[in-house]
Amino acid sequence: MKLLDRYILSTYLKSFFSVFTILMFIFLLQSIWVYISELAGKDLEIEVILKFLLYVSPRIVVLVLPLTILLVSIMVFGNFSENYEFAAMKSTGISLQRAMKSLSVFIVFLSIISFFFANNVIPLAEYNFFNLRRNIARVKPAMAIAEGQFNQLQDINIKVAKKSGENGQFLKDVIIHQKKGNSYGNYTVIKSKTGEFFSNEDSDLLQLVLFDGNYYDELQPANYQKRTKNRPQIKSTFDKYTINIDISQFNDIDFDQKETASKYNMLGVSELSTTIDSLYKKQEKSYASFSKTMLKKLNQKNSPNKQQKAGQDSLTAEGDIVSIFPVNKTVNVLEYALKSVKNIEEDLKTKTKSHQISTTNINKHIIAFHDKFALGLMCIVLFFVGAPLGALIRKGGIGLPMVIAILIFLTYHFISIFAKNSSEDSSLNPVFATWLAGLIMMPFSIYLTSRATKDRALIDLDAILIPLKKYFVKSHLITLEEKPTNTEAGAQDFQHFETTKLIDLIKNYRHYGLSLSHKNKALEVLKIRGISELELKISGNLSNETYESGIRFLEAYHENATLAAITHTMALAVGILGWIFKNNGLELIGILMLVLAFFAAVLFLIILPKVFKNQSEFYNLLKKKFMTNNIVFIVLGFCLFFLFRLYFNKKMKEDLFKIS
Repeated sequence: MKLLDRYILSTYLKSFFSVFTILMFIFLLQSIWVYISELAGKDLEIEVILKFLLYVSPRIVVLVLPLTILLVSIMVFGNFSENYEFAAMKSTGISLQRAMKSLSVFIVFLSIISFFFANNVIPLAEYNFFNLRRNIARVKPAMAIAEGQFNQLQDINIKVAKKSGENGQFLKDVIIHQKKGNSYGNYTVIKSKTGEFFSNEDSDLLQLVLFDGNYYDELQPANYQKRTKNRPQIKSTFDKYTINIDISQFNDIDFDQKETASKYNMLGVSELSTTIDSLYKKQEKSYASFSKTMLKKLNQKNSPNKQQKAGQDSLTAEGDIVSIFPVNKTVNVLEYALKSVKNIEEDLKTKTKSHQISTTNINKHIIAFHDKFALGLMCIVLFFVGAPLGALIRKGGIGLPMVIAILIFLTYHFISIFAKNSSEDSSLNPVFATWLAGLIMMPFSIYLTSRATKDRALIDLDAILIPLKKYFVKSHLITLEEKPTNTEAGAQDFQHFETTKLIDLIKNYRHYGLSLSHKNKALEVLKIRGISELELKISGNLSNETYESGIRFLEAYHENATLAAITHTMALAVGILGWIFKNNGLELIGILMLVLAFFAAVLFLIILPKVFKNQSEFYNLLKKKFMTNNIVFIVLGFCLFFLFRLYFNKKMKEDLFKIS
């Protein structure tokens, strides 16, 4: 490895491990905050808490690793550009791609490692994390009850609207479903306005005391027909009702105990591939079974006319098919048909819901499968986004690179999350959704690498603005109304002028309102007197560069301000018209005009900084600080640009004469 490659790689690795450690620490703190309710107040040993953090860490790596690569790439290459190290490399013939060579090999190697990490380490960590959380929840049953959802405690299923108290022992709006032995279903329902947990450290019983409630118990007769027809039940009210819960199983928890669990995030590539195939086969079998069932229902022979035949052939009968049946059977036929349709409709609704659940489960497995490969690709793509971006912005450190990196990463992350969520119900193809963020970022990385290689700006605004200026703005030289007070300054003959006055006239001819021909005549006189044009140039008296710069900045300001005024007016006018059209029945035209107004506003926001820059450069010549740092000033520039432009058009023209 060459010395340059070692230097770049060592610089990158130092920043990489530092940033990775910091980000992991931050995200771990965030995870602790998310799961604090599961850990707090349960007298957990430090070993258990450390295991919890250890098992949650791998899922954080999936977020931290791409962000670290992006941020470090911007920082390192930004430092190289800011310290002119890239300029030194380019002077020796070393291009950006050559400088990125050693790091590219490292990033590819890191992406391969990330795949094996996602395929082997993360599933194992998720499996252990799942079991540890379940064991922790058993430590204190009161803490295992989450607000607003049903929670299983032995043979009761409890839901509370709100918990309070130091240990969450006070309950409000309690609903309990209680099982009866080994029977299927919850036939006992208990509701109460309030409740409270009571426990004794020396006892294995936990008392749940309910206050001011109702008790509902559905009896189950031995005869099935009586059970479905009569549905006998017991209803009662109570002021106080006590339920005893055996918590001996909660007091002896083995946190290393593992139970079988098979979720998509706990499986590797091979297991996911097998599981996806089995889920598809299971779904197909379910469809086939449902089809057979529906076919049997449609062809069943238990119709009301089994005993009673129709009076005429239904195939040749004219009019309504019901008319072929006897009058006394018509009502039975219609009731039977309606009942059959309702049953089929309910079956279809149930099957549709089951299909949605099954499809969502399959899609989640497909996403988990492709996520393991997409992680490696994103490491490579984000490196080729960050490295050239750092070279272009020419800013190292932690400030600006951090902001840019977070914005880019959040964009990538939100696109990924949105696409995956949309794919769960098959709104998007799950394979396409998994790779969508990478497919969007890849052209961006190619564009940035190309711009950085050619040493061009991030965005070539001139390619957009110059054609617009040529079309909308007529370029004009700044004409000055002030004329010289000395009539000799405009005389046809400069022979009688002193040499110092001629030199001053040549240098400041535009300031005096003279033409180029006057300057050339004065140069001829000085040439005769033995003072050449080259001597004037060397001494800095051939032209007033400060004044000329002021004219150029003022001209540039006029061009950009005029174009900004056009786009500002267009955004306001077209936007208002679009809103009026959209709310008055012309929705399509209104939307198109609003879109046009949006693009005009974006263009205005692109041009406005150039206007501020021209003004700042102009007033720097006068040793004055332009008010670009004033927030109020900038806001007013956005909102009331026409007043802003009207004021500065006059003021800057007056200030031009103050430039010496």
